[in-house]
Amino acid sequence: MRILAATDFSTRSQRAVRRAGVLARDSGAELTLVHVVDDDQPSDLVALETREAERILVEQIASMAELQGLQVRPLIVAGDPFDGILRAAASVDTDLVVMGAHRKQLLRDILVGTTIERVIRTGPFPVLMVNGEVEQPYRTALAPVDLSELSVNAIRIGMALGLPSGDRLALVHAFAALGKGQMFHAGLSSQVIDGYVAEERVRATNELAAFLKANGLNDHGQPARVVEEGTPFEVISKAVKQVKPDVLIIGTRGRSGIAKAFLGSVTEEVLRSLDVDILAVPPIR
Repeated sequence: MRILAATDFSTRSQRAVRRAGVLARDSGAELTLVHVVDDDQPSDLVALETREAERILVEQIASMAELQGLQVRPLIVAGDPFDGILRAAASVDTDLVVMGAHRKQLLRDILVGTTIERVIRTGPFPVLMVNGEVEQPYRTALAPVDLSELSVNAIRIGMALGLPSGDRLALVHAFAALGKGQMFHAGLSSQVIDGYVAEERVRATNELAAFLKANGLNDHGQPARVVEEGTPFEVISKAVKQVKPDVLIIGTRGRSGIAKAFLGSVTEEVLRSLDVDILAVPPIR
């Protein structure tokens, strides 16, 4: 396996590099650390920053505890951050890109997205966004399942990358009780409405069980399941608070044309709002 960790030498990036080191050690993966130098400046300044970045990367590799004993390759590329990271990932044929959560800039984020969002939506690589401090290997994972091939693919990729599986993996599924609002406006009692929602939960639970069996997701143990009424983001957010997973595994929507600028509202909101580490997996292309 090959892992690429991107760093801009910030504290957020340091966490990503440390997590990449832990993952590489556990999986025996090859690890590359990449830093992107802005090429929209005079060439002598680009050269100067390149030399300085090389020095810092070598020092990090020598001093960071999580990297000791690993074969780590430093790599400097010039360009726009998101494009440089994607080119570096392609050059080493990486299986996973690891990045830190970037500081949000509200107006710019609305218009073009953060660097990590742009890497996720335009590249073919699974991307791990590291939010938390690195204290131990991942022990537990949570994966939303929306009964689509995208969610199945995300779980399989997560397992292939060595993230928790089997009894260390919990699944969350959101369902909508479509008749609830009509029943409320019709003046039906809360007991009747609650009974209807309970029936819908049973139906959703059975559908989820059949979906997991059909896709072989029970072959490595019986993952815990959270089935709740609500919008996908609301249910995912609540499950993260309840389960407290080390990492959340979520698929992204494949888009084309102008729609490629968007990851899909659920994934986008998850990336921007939740503090848990998140593995975002693109559809198979």
